[in-house]
Amino acid sequence: MFAIIGLVVVLGSVIGGYLMEGGNLHVIWQPVELLIIGGSGLGTLLIGSTMKTNMTIGKLLVTIFTGKPKDKKDYLDILLVLFDLLSLARREGVIALEAHVNKPDSSTIFTNRPTVLKNHHVLDFICDNFKAYTAASMEPHEFEALMDTDIDSHHEDSIQAPTNLNRVADAFPALGIVAAVMGVVLTMGKLSEPPEVLGHSIGAALVGTFLGVLLSYGVFGPLAAIMGTLVQETSTQLQVVKAAMNAFAMGWPPAMSLESARRAIPAHDRPGFDELEGILRESKKSGKA
Repeated sequence: MFAIIGLVVVLGSVIGGYLMEGGNLHVIWQPVELLIIGGSGLGTLLIGSTMKTNMTIGKLLVTIFTGKPKDKKDYLDILLVLFDLLSLARREGVIALEAHVNKPDSSTIFTNRPTVLKNHHVLDFICDNFKAYTAASMEPHEFEALMDTDIDSHHEDSIQAPTNLNRVADAFPALGIVAAVMGVVLTMGKLSEPPEVLGHSIGAALVGTFLGVLLSYGVFGPLAAIMGTLVQETSTQLQVVKAAMNAFAMGWPPAMSLESARRAIPAHDRPGFDELEGILRESKKSGKA
């Protein structure tokens, strides 16, 4: 939602200011210039990215414009799922986790928290690392190293999408110059025309530079930035899970393992100590924990 509002503010400010200065919208509406810049930008993205990365970019753009940003509730759901799993492991042993992590879709622990079940990055991280922990006797530092490898691999893969989109954003000013030069070349063939025709042709050529800079710094640069933020949010959620699981591997009780995870949550979304205790008590009363 804020991305849409931001785009409206950017375009409204630019076009509104232009009109306030007495500009004519017909002059800056140059579909051919837009085709040259937009088409070459898209081609640059296709050349410089794999099909998987391009698909990821598309999915993240859909999330930016239609998805709900992660908030405190998302982190609380992760904490509650972890508490349920760790409490079960404490009572019945880690082998009891196998039924839940092998088939999370049929697990009451995961189905009670649909936001976690739908978050495949977090879900896979929880299930895969609990499977590894139950399958092998690992020291806490070995388990932590395994999870760090998982997080690093995820981040390196996910960061490609915003990085590649940002490269395209950086290329737009130069692509705008390309479109402007082509316009000037066409204008040179009209030197025998009246000044009005030459003026219109030169103005159309300069629109290419304008569009390139606007698309770079007003549209695609900010989109790449928010895309990077989304990727970082997911990595942060994985760090939260890692903190709880590693604390449990060191022998901490579930409540203290959850406290370790709580402190890995960013400050603006982090529940307070007493707040989390109250939520856990309510969850136990309702039978979800």
